[in-house]
Amino acid sequence: MFATKRLRLAVAVLAATVLGGGAAVAATAASASPAHHYAPVSLNRLNLSGFVVNAKYTLGTNTGNTFQQVYGNGTVQGTPIAGPNVGVKFPAEDYVAVPIGDDQVYITWQDPKTLAIVDVFVMNLKTHTVYDYAPGTAKPESAGYITVKHWPTHGLPR
Repeated sequence: MFATKRLRLAVAVLAATVLGGGAAVAATAASASPAHHYAPVSLNRLNLSGFVVNAKYTLGTNTGNTFQQVYGNGTVQGTPIAGPNVGVKFPAEDYVAVPIGDDQVYITWQDPKTLAIVDVFVMNLKTHTVYDYAPGTAKPESAGYITVKHWPTHGLPR
């Protein structure tokens, strides 16, 4: 009987050691994982004046089109430079741009007369991706890649 108690005690100690060791490994792994760093939330408008961006769409409504976006002081001109929309003339629009993360910009184009939203973009300047939502159709979304053709000296805040 005494040997059985010692065996039970040894098994209990071994189980506690294994479980405790597993918890220690899990705690160490959790503390070793990288901390999440979030960009500060901001509504500071960005001045995109001087930026020239080519947006080439590979998905969605604008598939096959490339549009050049030339940003001025509060206005933007979009021009089709490749694809089925070449030759279409778009009016200049007003824009508002705000940072939404590291190297990411949210841009809204508005009709200067009615202030109606004409186009909305999320651009990631690090991965060179663009997501576009242009209201007015049943499937207004497009996605693709951007090339910054001109990056002015004032750049963007980092």
